[in-house]
Amino acid sequence: MTYIFKTDLDTPNLRGTPIVDSAPSDARVALNNIGGAFAEGETGQFLEIRSPATAELLGYVTMGGAGDVDRAVRTAEAALAPLAQLGTYGRAALCQRVADTVAANADRLARLLALEQGKPYKDALDEVGTVSLGYRNAAEQVKWITTDVIQVADPFKRAFSILQPKGVLAAITPWNFPLGLPAMYYLGPALATGTPVVWVPAPTTSLVAAELMEVLAEADLPKGALNLVMGAGPVVGDAVATHPRVHSIGFTGSSATGRTIASRAPGKHLMFELGGNGPTLVLEDADVDLAAQQAGFGCFANAGQICTATERVLVHKAVHDRFVEGLMKVAAGKKMGDPFDAGTNMGPLNNAATLQKMQEHMADARATGAEVLVGGDAADGMATNLFFEPTVVTGLSAANMLNIEESFGPVAPVLTFDTMDEALSLAASSNYGLSAAVFTSTTRNAWAYAEALRVGIVNINEMSCYWEPCIPAGGAAGSDSGLGRTGGLYTIREMCDLKTITFDVRR
Repeated sequence: MTYIFKTDLDTPNLRGTPIVDSAPSDARVALNNIGGAFAEGETGQFLEIRSPATAELLGYVTMGGAGDVDRAVRTAEAALAPLAQLGTYGRAALCQRVADTVAANADRLARLLALEQGKPYKDALDEVGTVSLGYRNAAEQVKWITTDVIQVADPFKRAFSILQPKGVLAAITPWNFPLGLPAMYYLGPALATGTPVVWVPAPTTSLVAAELMEVLAEADLPKGALNLVMGAGPVVGDAVATHPRVHSIGFTGSSATGRTIASRAPGKHLMFELGGNGPTLVLEDADVDLAAQQAGFGCFANAGQICTATERVLVHKAVHDRFVEGLMKVAAGKKMGDPFDAGTNMGPLNNAATLQKMQEHMADARATGAEVLVGGDAADGMATNLFFEPTVVTGLSAANMLNIEESFGPVAPVLTFDTMDEALSLAASSNYGLSAAVFTSTTRNAWAYAEALRVGIVNINEMSCYWEPCIPAGGAAGSDSGLGRTGGLYTIREMCDLKTITFDVRR
């Protein structure tokens, strides 16, 4: 593999992001936005944000508190009536206007996104494109969704159903896709359905969230339709999840945090996409070259920081060596460095906690005798210590952390099997159930494995992280991967309460 990066900086160890009591007057400062007005958080403190790719100081994020959340929730609640008065087609037109506004500011958003999240600029530009797409899709989908007239026994009664917004939505979103995921999963569908939102983004990518709010001001959203409150998860995240006037919570992030939110918000509607480790099964009859190429992309895309990433590969012993050889070629083609360098195709890990988890998982693999064929640690000679080498590991067992847990880094752990029962047992040895992939040349095997795997999505002869916005996504029941479904019409329905109305035609 090749590392390319142009910098005169010494390599800093980005262990954390400090909180300061004031921000320099000439610095970029991201502020909360409640009802269209930007303001500092009530704590008076700021989070310092440095680029995980370049180490440069990007700016400061205001740290909100419970009082900021309360004001945002009440402002959002007041927006329910104005949003309803726009009607379905009026809100759809507003979604299209938002999409146009974002598209017109794509470069501005993508540059900050690449610096703050760390991903290559071309990937950041694609992500900004999904923001526009999220609003455009919601605009179309909400116009064509239908409900039922229900046939009843009483000949003088009529019954039918309608969709209405549940109330205020708390959208708590992650740092791996800090613009595209919120827009696609929550913000676009919420505006289309007339659901006001209090948005709590991940602290390490809050600068670009505030930048999006500045862009959206040009679209003239109704006051309170979208409110941004930034700060520490245990403070503002907990405050919005437990607020009595919040009726629905959309959260994408770790399973542990999802369990905490669920325990703190009993009775509220929950839309959760949580962790995954994307088991990819390569059968004896697979196109091995295709499987290696696709699995490699699934392992290393976005530096492995995707909920549906290929975090473990289960390979039939008969094709193991040839598959691993192909996987190593994919790893060798990854180039890390300056996100604005045209040759860069993999960025750093976003934060120190993710780096620490990767190092713990690799230490566990080495301690049990696994063989690290390539990579395995933070890359040398980079601008920060958050660049992790694309890694291929073999000789693992079902007990290894790389198999059981979600690593969320650019690692390809390879395990082997002989029989279908053994393969399915390995796949089920982790309690995640978000997505999987199966590589095979026969329809019989494709159907058998697809129906047997307990996950929300099974992709056949395709990477585990393949998804399109119209496809329902979510975890299998009883797994650690979430609740509900997002994607297309499923998101629109998930956002709303189904209300049944009956009346008597004689009265």
